[in-house]
Formats: sequence, C-alpha cells, structure tokens
Amino acid sequence: MLTDPIADMLTRIRNANKAMQDSARMPTSRIKEEIARVLKDEGYIKDFSVVEVEGQPYSTLVVELKFGKNRQRVISGLKRVSRPGRRVYARKDRLPRVLGGLGTAILSTSTGLVTGRQAAERGIGGEVIAFVW
Repeated sequence: MLTDPIADMLTRIRNANKAMQDSARMPTSRIKEEIARVLKDEGYIKDFSVVEVEGQPYSTLVVELKFGKNRQRVISGLKRVSRPGRRVYARKDRLPRVLGGLGTAILSTSTGLVTGRQAAERGIGGEVIAFVW
C-alpha cells in the first residue's frame, strides 16, 4: 500500500511534538523541504536541515521543533487537508481561515508553497495542503 509522504511528514512532526522531542527525522523530498520552510517562516519550528547519511540512498530531513517557556508546545495541531484520494482546492476569493486567523493554511500554488495570508495578498488560489495551529 502506498502512503502519502506529506501525511507521513506531518505525522512524524506531530508525534515528535507530542513526545516533547527536540527534532523529527524523515526521508526528504522537495515538497517536504518547502513545507518545512513555510513552517520556519511562520515561526512554528526552529530550523530544518537536509543531512546526507552515509550508506543510505536518500537524504534525511531533520526538523528542529520549537518550544516556548516551560516546554510549552508551539505547534498545537497539524492537519492534512488535501489527500491523494480527495484533493481540496481553494479559489482566490474563498481561501481557508484556520482558527479564525490564528492558525496557518499551507497552499500549493503555481508560484510554490505559500501560506493562506500570502495567497490572499498575491490574489492566487491553489491546493490546500495542510492546516497548522
């Protein structure tokens, strides 16, 4: 059975966050790196890096999680919206809002991965990849 690599990435981040680990590791791809870039730009994670592991045919994406005072989680939820079995698209005039604007929607557009706020500023729509809050 084929699994969704983006859902796998979000699940690894969700599990590491719940277990209060400092980082999450996963096989890398361009879209996973772009999702990590958006999460970093929005302040949900500390940093991310691509590590070449000797003896493995693929690179590893290491996502360093961020915690607030008293080890309080910065990411309280991650949800995959558009799946391979059911794609979800948003037009420029009907962009999704997460928790009334407190969360972030990640969209895949013709100009790359952007947040819902950036898509509204640019006046573009696209596929809704995930919600983060």
